[in-house]
Amino acid sequence: MGRIERTRELARKRTRRAKVKKYRAKYAAATSPTEKAEIREKMRKISPFVDLEAETQAPEAEG
Repeated sequence: MGRIERTRELARKRTRRAKVKKYRAKYAAATSPTEKAEIREKMRKISPFVDLEAETQAPEAEG
C-alpha cells in the first residue's frame, strides 16, 4: 500500500530539517571561505531562504 501525500510531505520535511541541521553544524565548523561557499550552495538547493551568514553573525552581535 502506498503512502498518502501528507505523510510524504512530512517525510520530506523531516529529511530537510535533518540536512539543514547537519549543514549548519558543518558551516559553523568550516574555516576556509571555499568550504563555506560550498555549504551555502548546498543549503540553497535544500532550503533557499536560509541565511547561514546572518545566523553565524547574530550571536556575536548580541554578546
